[in-house]
Amino acid sequence: MEHPSEPEKREHELTMSLFSVSATMVGVCLTAIGLLRLVATQTQVQTLGDDLLAIDALLFVLCAFLAFWSFKTTAPALRRRLRLVVDVLFFVALSAMGLTCAVIAYAIF
Repeated sequence: MEHPSEPEKREHELTMSLFSVSATMVGVCLTAIGLLRLVATQTQVQTLGDDLLAIDALLFVLCAFLAFWSFKTTAPALRRRLRLVVDVLFFVALSAMGLTCAVIAYAIF
């Protein structure tokens, strides 16, 4: 059996981290949606925040799905492409979460 190179091991470990963090972020988004719904019913404040968080949760789910696919594929070229997409998608989802937090903070205060 062929041993993976150091860069391949590093990429695998980074993708594994993004996989677990993405799954965690889905839970964070769902918790925040629940809290926003509670705040909305108590204060009559309506925001786009819960909609944006739902979209963000889907981006994190997609990120986790693609990371998992990259673990299962045996084609090195596909694995590299999937990892690149996971990296970009995770950055986009994380950035969207930051912007969503700003929207929520502005709407509530």
